[in-house]
Amino acid sequence: MAGAGMLRPIVAILVLTGTAVSVRAQEINDYPTSARAEYVFGCMKANGESRQSIEQCSCSIDVVASIIPYDRYVTAETVLSMAQVRGNLGGQFRSSEQAANALNDLRRAQAEAEVRCF
Repeated sequence: MAGAGMLRPIVAILVLTGTAVSVRAQEINDYPTSARAEYVFGCMKANGESRQSIEQCSCSIDVVASIIPYDRYVTAETVLSMAQVRGNLGGQFRSSEQAANALNDLRRAQAEAEVRCF
């Protein structure tokens, strides 16, 4: 009977540890599936539409997601999109220090993904 009493704390620790791992995984995996799919689709358009490019592009978004949080990724993607707008509005996105920093973060993450995945 003493053995059964000893198992309760061990089981409790395992349950708590599993919960902590699950929460950490959710924090790391904060990119929605649609954002990951869009990235992979664009990456495949740029790198060929093959099975190999699916693997490489999927790896690439996983690396990017491990380096920069999703909100920073959205900021960089917005800057890229808005910087293409002509006129004063687009100019603000092209010249803003905050925009430049977000783009630099994304470019560094993509460079790391290039090294690891391609």
